[in-house]
Amino acid sequence: MVRKLPPFAAVRAFEAAARHLSYTKAGDELCLSPSAISHQVRSLEEYLDTKLFERRNNKMQLTLTGCAYAGKMTSLLDVFEADTLDAADTANHSLRVLCTPGFAARWLVPRLDRFVEPSAVRLRVSVGAPSTDFQTNDADVVIGWADATVAGAEVVPLMQSGRYPVAAPDFVREHGIESPEDLRNVTLMHDETMDQWAEWFAAAGVEPPDFPMGPEFPNCELATSGVEQGLGVSLAYDLMVRETVASGRLVRLFEKVTMPFVIYSFVCQRSRTSEPLIAAFREFVFNEMHADGRPSFAVVAE
Repeated sequence: MVRKLPPFAAVRAFEAAARHLSYTKAGDELCLSPSAISHQVRSLEEYLDTKLFERRNNKMQLTLTGCAYAGKMTSLLDVFEADTLDAADTANHSLRVLCTPGFAARWLVPRLDRFVEPSAVRLRVSVGAPSTDFQTNDADVVIGWADATVAGAEVVPLMQSGRYPVAAPDFVREHGIESPEDLRNVTLMHDETMDQWAEWFAAAGVEPPDFPMGPEFPNCELATSGVEQGLGVSLAYDLMVRETVASGRLVRLFEKVTMPFVIYSFVCQRSRTSEPLIAAFREFVFNEMHADGRPSFAVVAE
């Protein structure tokens, strides 16, 4: 079988440029000139026959296609990097943690330096819900989606959260969003699974628009990343975006939230729960969760 793959150098240059929204910074990261990065991005656009970047308000922005493609390429390169490090690591002293891109980027990575042995963690991310099949997932610990029972494993609920709309500050101003009804007339980001826009509109007492009214993403993290680029409004989990909202990069829209439920659980094989590194990591994530405080929901959907 011959794989139909784009040039790796072009993908690597595009992914770096998408993260930085700058050819100069991408070039600094990859030790290339900005013009070389630009050339690689153009070659990828020609290969895909679509635009990945555009200029808006004199700023470099991703197109909708570029945003979705960048998120997937970042996830794939993260896995590629993690697998490469694992292959090159001759030491056995490591902990393989499998989780979603959102949990990794918005919760775990910013806190990881507080773990007793951060260099021992080999982080892996999955595009969909992380597999809890320890026979095939090549993981020691899984931050699993929800809290379904797993044969032979210990599943301990870690996070409970509801969802509310978020958008970039400039997007809110440009579209004059002042009431829930205004969301009927803007681009809404959707998840392939667990899309709860209809539930949120019902909680807000507003007739929902005809769905879908925007792009659909494999997971909520890609949708939220698109929102940070000013592409629309997403329905985000409170615990995943709380710090992003506090930083001002995103704006929480309205007090209504969907009914909270367990979004993540700590999962490991029951026979390995007492292993020192697994036990230490479990204590770390639960201590960090408790330090965050329990989520508060001002107005919960009935």
